[in-house]
Amino acid sequence: MSDRERVADVVVVGAGLAGLQCARRLTERGVEVLVLEANEEIGGRVRTELVDGFRCDRGFQVLNPSYPALRRNVDLDRLRLQRFGRGLLVRRGDRRTPLVDPTRRPGAVPDMLLSGLLRPDRVTRMATWLAPALSPVDRLLAGPDISMRESLDNAKVEGPLRTEVLERFLAGVILETDGSTSAAYVRLLLRSFALGTPGLPAQGMAALPAQLAAPVRERIRCGVAVSAMSPTGVTTEDGVLEADVVVCATDPRTANRLVGSPLPAMKGLVTDWFVADEAPIDSDLQVVEADAGAGPLVNAAVVSNAAPSYAPAGRHLIETTALLAPGQEPPPLAAVRAHLVALLGPGADQAEPITRHVVRDALPAQPPPLKVRHPVDLGDGVIVCGDHRDTASLQGAVVSGTRAAEVVLTRLGRSRTT
Repeated sequence: MSDRERVADVVVVGAGLAGLQCARRLTERGVEVLVLEANEEIGGRVRTELVDGFRCDRGFQVLNPSYPALRRNVDLDRLRLQRFGRGLLVRRGDRRTPLVDPTRRPGAVPDMLLSGLLRPDRVTRMATWLAPALSPVDRLLAGPDISMRESLDNAKVEGPLRTEVLERFLAGVILETDGSTSAAYVRLLLRSFALGTPGLPAQGMAALPAQLAAPVRERIRCGVAVSAMSPTGVTTEDGVLEADVVVCATDPRTANRLVGSPLPAMKGLVTDWFVADEAPIDSDLQVVEADAGAGPLVNAAVVSNAAPSYAPAGRHLIETTALLAPGQEPPPLAAVRAHLVALLGPGADQAEPITRHVVRDALPAQPPPLKVRHPVDLGDGVIVCGDHRDTASLQGAVVSGTRAAEVVLTRLGRSRTT
């Protein structure tokens, strides 16, 4: 190849969800696209490692079918979602208390009522605080926004239902324990949980980017690192690849290096995966640790109880999640195993580790006031997309890719997508 080569109308750098969605929408409008990906596989942060027949997603992730962008752009039926149960098991001391949808599991009602978690006054305050999550999104986002901690304090939400259930469950979702996340963002997430039951694709979370990539698969080059970028070209080890437009669809840190896109604070996690011949519990619910000082884990789950395709027949796959602050070392495996046994019971002591994923930049922080849409057109020909330009979620990644495609179409003088 010569030092300079025109390769397409548009070059998209990054084959995560945002980049794939951008390329897909442009291809649908007849635009010639080339996608460059530094890794040897597509998906960005949404990938699945296959280990001895077990499907281990990179960082514990779930797909929520209530996300509007997924419903519009993904054939959810083809993914064959395997859903978790609607509720939680809350580990408090030696007990795992179920908090579930009573219409689906009426047999759990006595345990819930005897748990001491559902005092009527505290349930009422919690319900009042949660109520905006079920209002129309425009109304939910209207008005001033403050941190989740301040919002709960103002609503006088207190007691174990807050500290041992809500905050501990959310720790595994928003990857923080100090309540600094935007209350509006938290309500958006809780809205999605109320409207849909999360699950896992039969072939692992990697099936999501694979489906988005299908229309442009022949136009993706993996293992190609971009060292520099301009509005009309990118520099690789083989030379400069030129196009009419270039879109930066990388992770936030790489986007900051390549085009100066603002770098948000990033939050990390560690996911350990274990296998066992016998499931330590038979529940399809996530087990949440109520006591923040009990060990490194915020939650654990026997994933194969909810998603049998994640494990070979007759065997079981267990997942644990620990938070990882900037500069913090991952917890020792021995501490994780000890906490896993405390969470799931003595049956978990036979579980054997098979892989660990340390994801330091797992999720962009979403402090208040929440800004749902950050510009994807940064001016001077720079176009950027990713969940750091939208809400920090699968929804945000896909939406930002769509928005970037619309900017590109306008720049090329073509009609916008619908």
